[in-house]
Amino acid sequence: MEKRVYNYGAGPSTLPLEVLEKAQRDLLAYPGCGHSVMEMSHRTKAYMEIHNRAKNAIKRLMNVPDGYEVLLLQGGASGQFSMVPMNLARRGDKVDYANTGYFAKLAIKEAKRWADPEFICTSEDKNFTYIPKITPDMLRPDTKYLHITGNKTIEGTAYHTLPDCGDVPLVADWSSSIMGQQIDVAKHALIYAGAQKNMGIAGLTVVIVKKDAVIDPADPMVPDIMNYNVQIAQDSLHHTPSGWAVYMAALMCEWIEAQGGVAAMEALNRKKSGMVYDVIDKSDLYINDIPKEDRSLVNVTAKLPSQELTDRFAKEAEAEGMINVKGHRSVGGLRISLYNGAPLENAEKIADFMQRFEKNL
Repeated sequence: MEKRVYNYGAGPSTLPLEVLEKAQRDLLAYPGCGHSVMEMSHRTKAYMEIHNRAKNAIKRLMNVPDGYEVLLLQGGASGQFSMVPMNLARRGDKVDYANTGYFAKLAIKEAKRWADPEFICTSEDKNFTYIPKITPDMLRPDTKYLHITGNKTIEGTAYHTLPDCGDVPLVADWSSSIMGQQIDVAKHALIYAGAQKNMGIAGLTVVIVKKDAVIDPADPMVPDIMNYNVQIAQDSLHHTPSGWAVYMAALMCEWIEAQGGVAAMEALNRKKSGMVYDVIDKSDLYINDIPKEDRSLVNVTAKLPSQELTDRFAKEAEAEGMINVKGHRSVGGLRISLYNGAPLENAEKIADFMQRFEKNL
């Protein structure tokens, strides 16, 4: 096998070697079937076993309460930017959003096609380097929900305490934190997440929705494929699912359970990111302006004094087998992503390199 690199990409992310090896063994023929999951009809008993493995593992790991449905969809978090307002609000209804950066802006852009969204708070005044506080009095009367982006992969900030939104339903994009940080599902009307960070590969979007939060019947303009009620009624099988992505989520969720569940993953993620933050905080070279209470557990960001140094850092890191350390194109700098699948060794390796890089300047 070709030597594997240390991958710090923000998604698709690194996967545990044992999960990849299990998938490799099953690739050509799923046990007892004689053909691959990628060739499998979603109407078969074999696929439904995989489908239910994934759903049930998500329910166990997330402690999903009664009255909620787990949907296994496609379209990424970007698809949910449209589906959420179309299913939780009528056309023209007020819906409130927290502006914490790039993806919050994308979400509200899509909501404007359907509802009357408004940013009720923002951290743009400090380049999205903190999480703005929210209290119930900030929400507009008759708003149908409050939307937050739980973890900002670009800026490296995250919610560690849910906002107080009173009786207003809370909707959250937890793409980068799901399964890697304990989340109280019962405090949400809806959670959505792309699977390619902490719980699998691209091609699967997990939605955990409180069934009575969904408008029923939906507006007739809502396409069936984007209608939560249709997807709930058809167990996310309104059309052919991304079967291999569902299979990988089942493997990944079962691996997380074997490690001790979400609490164990959170503890490990805190340890991994803490190693890198410790280097940054003791450094005269690396800069991170995010308050410690708002820092992401999985996306550690830092700035260097110049683009020349940033490019040099990335080039020298790659020469040592460490890839995808540059920040998002919109903000630059460095970004070290340490999702569930990244072992402790990944954090140790990059922390050591960062110290040596500074010392050798």
